Amino acid sequence: MTEFLIRNADMIVTMDDDRQELAGADLLVRDGKIAQIGPGLSSNGEVHDATGCVVTPGLVNTHHHLYQTLTRAVPGGQDALLFGWLRTLYPIWARFGPDEMFISAQIGLAELALSGCTLSSDHLYLYPNGARLEDTIHAAAELGLRFHPTRGAMSIGESDGGLPPDALVEAEQAILEDMIRVVDAYHDSSEGSMCRIGLAPCSPFSVSRDLMRDAALLARDKGVMLHTHLAENDEDIAYSQDQFGCRPGQYAEDLGWTGSDVWHAHCVKLDGAEIDLFARSQTGVAHCPCSNCRLGSGIAPIRRMRDHGVPVGLGVDGSASNDSGNLVAEARQSMLLQRVANGADAMSAREALEIATRGGADVLNRPDCGRLMPGKRADIAIWDVRGIESAGSWDPAALLLAGPTRVRHLFVEGRQIVRDGQIATIDLPKAIETQNRLARTLAE
Repeated sequence: MTEFLIRNADMIVTMDDDRQELAGADLLVRDGKIAQIGPGLSSNGEVHDATGCVVTPGLVNTHHHLYQTLTRAVPGGQDALLFGWLRTLYPIWARFGPDEMFISAQIGLAELALSGCTLSSDHLYLYPNGARLEDTIHAAAELGLRFHPTRGAMSIGESDGGLPPDALVEAEQAILEDMIRVVDAYHDSSEGSMCRIGLAPCSPFSVSRDLMRDAALLARDKGVMLHTHLAENDEDIAYSQDQFGCRPGQYAEDLGWTGSDVWHAHCVKLDGAEIDLFARSQTGVAHCPCSNCRLGSGIAPIRRMRDHGVPVGLGVDGSASNDSGNLVAEARQSMLLQRVANGADAMSAREALEIATRGGADVLNRPDCGRLMPGKRADIAIWDVRGIESAGSWDPAALLLAGPTRVRHLFVEGRQIVRDGQIATIDLPKAIETQNRLARTLAE
C-alpha cells in the first residue's frame, strides 16, 4: 500500500456532485485513488504542504493533434483559414516518421501537464514513413499522463476530390485492420485505465461515408469511442451540403455517429436542430476556443449547448493551429468568448473550470476522473496562488480570472508528474533539444 497526504490547502475545489469547495482542508491518496478529503487528516506517507495553494482535479483535454507540436507558427499557414492552412501543412507532415511522432507527442503532453492536464485524448490521422499510433502511446506512458489516443485516418486524396494529398491517405481496408490491431493491443476499458483507444476517421472531407459507417460499427463491436471533426467552419458546412446534401448533424446521425460513445471536435457551426440532436443523444463536443479563433472559424455556441444538456469538454487542438497547448489558458479563453457572444454573465470562472475537468472526463466516459471524491482516481493539480498572478485576488479559487497558468505539483494515478513547476518523469530539456533539431530539419 502506498499513500501520501496533501495538507492544509487554502482551498480544494472538488468538482464533486455538490461542487463543494473546502477551505483549509487535506486530501489523502492511497494506491492511486482518493481515500479521504477533509480537515485534520494524517498519513504515514509523504506529506505535501499545500499552504497558499488551490487544489483542483486534473484538467482533461478532449481534442489534440500532438504530432503538430513540431510545426508551430509555420510561415504560409499563420494567417490562413482551415482549408488553406491544411494545404500548407500537409506536405510538411508527409515527411514525418516515428521519431517525429514520438517527440512531438512527448513535448505536447509535457506542455499540457505543466498547465494542469492529467488526461488527454489525441487525434492522429496520418501515418507517413512507418509512423504508428503506438509512437504516441509510448510517449505518454514514459511521461506518465493518462491517455486516450484515437486511431484516425484519411482515405480520400486530392485525385478523388478530397483535401489531403494522395501520399497521406490509406486504403480503407488497411485502416480498419489497423484499428482492430491497436484496439486489441492497447485498449484498457477497466476503471483507472491509463490508456483507452478510440476510432477517429479525420473528417467528412477526407474519408468516405463507407469508412465512417464501418468505423462506427467496428467501434461498437469493440466497445470503444468514436471521434471526428464536425461543423468546424463555414467551409465545412458548405462542403457537407454540396457533397452530401445535408448539414453535418444529419450526416453524423445517418452514419451512426451520435450517442454517448461519440464526441465531435469544434462544432462551431451547429444550428439549433443539431444542438437538440446532440442533447437528445448525449453526443459530446470538444470545444477548442483558441484554435477556433486562430483559424477564424467563429465562436462555438457553448452556452446554448450547455443549457440544452450537451456534454462539453475542452480541447487545445493541434499546436499548429493554436499554437499553444496550455489547457488552463484554453479554459479562460472559453469563458471570455462566451461573454463576448452572450454577455458578461454568460459563463463564470467556475463553470469554465468545470468544463475543463469534470466536463471533459464525462465526454470521454471517464466518471473515475475529473473530480476529487473518495474512490476516484488521484489525478490532482496543485496551483500556488502566492505568486504575482494572484497577488491581490480576493477569490483565489477563481483561477481563470487571475491565474496562475502553470501548476506547482501534478499527480496522475497518485504518481507525481510535475514537482515544483518542473516535469519530474522525463529529461525535458533534452526532449526540447531533440524537438527543435527535428523542427529545423523539417524547415530546411
